Amino acid sequence: MPVVWNSNHALHDPGGEVWVGVRIPGTEVGARLDRILAAVADAGAEPVEAPQFGTEILHTVHTPDLTEFLSTAWQAWDEWGYTTEPGVDRVVPYVFALPDVAPPNAIARSPAARAGRHAMDTMTLIGPGTWEAALGAASAAAHAADLVGSGTPAVYAAVRPPGHHVGTSFYGGSCYLNNAAVAAARLAATGATVAVVDIDAHHGNGTQQIFWDRTAVRYGSVHVDPGAGWFPHYAGYADETGSGGSNRNIPLAPGTSDETWLEAVAALAAFGSGADALVVSLGVDAAAGDPESPLEITPDGYSTAGRILGDLRLPAVIVQEGGYDLDTIGQLVVAFLTGYEGADR
Repeated sequence: MPVVWNSNHALHDPGGEVWVGVRIPGTEVGARLDRILAAVADAGAEPVEAPQFGTEILHTVHTPDLTEFLSTAWQAWDEWGYTTEPGVDRVVPYVFALPDVAPPNAIARSPAARAGRHAMDTMTLIGPGTWEAALGAASAAAHAADLVGSGTPAVYAAVRPPGHHVGTSFYGGSCYLNNAAVAAARLAATGATVAVVDIDAHHGNGTQQIFWDRTAVRYGSVHVDPGAGWFPHYAGYADETGSGGSNRNIPLAPGTSDETWLEAVAALAAFGSGADALVVSLGVDAAAGDPESPLEITPDGYSTAGRILGDLRLPAVIVQEGGYDLDTIGQLVVAFLTGYEGADR
């Protein structure tokens, strides 16, 4: 299976995250992708760098207002002097533009206030290379979709930062641009119906929102129950069905292990069957021991999940999402990809 990536990912150093008002070390770090690339290379793949596209690939899924903000946020932050006073080296939202607070078309001058028009949390910090890295990740996903559209059976986009928490006009959850949505929209633009299957430990609220009313793309996710107190808290419940039933969520209790999780993956595969193409949001943070999730999935579970989705025999783009245990992330990705390639074709 071809593996594509973009070296601009290394330009993004989130510098930690602000959680309940406290700046703490973050887990979405460049070493994540380094470990994945090393593991897939050891398994025999030859990662190929994808070209850097322009913003034209983004506006099928994101508003120009969001992309303009993200592309200028760091420069504006620096120019306003926030790095000196109060001495904050990353863009952090300050005022959140809730519907009853800010008129729909109001634009704040302050970069900190502008961030609150688009940010869904305080965890997702923007630094000097964040935009280039995010656009690089989306570019790799778009390039993977182009390869699949031209006849390659399946392509893995090894990308960071991840993307599935980003909606049409908001970002968050350590995500800035929705890579999987870019790939799905690019495939759908050819006239294909597309199934997006998200096996990240957390619900892809952004992907759900983007495709809620687009019946050409159906979205299904298995994830830890947000009702048990897990991110993104406000979305990911089983009764969220989308237009024409194009959305399916399967929330699971903390501590869920392989058997129940794989039943959910199989249900999502059935939900996606009949589509013309597949996009997999491959988060491996559902694994036992991952610091960002209470699920207990094993490497064998990921291998079996790969086989289940590979058995759909659809042209596929597999896009990296979460996974934060540096000691196991590469092994888990290889387990999934190996299972996928070993499926009954």
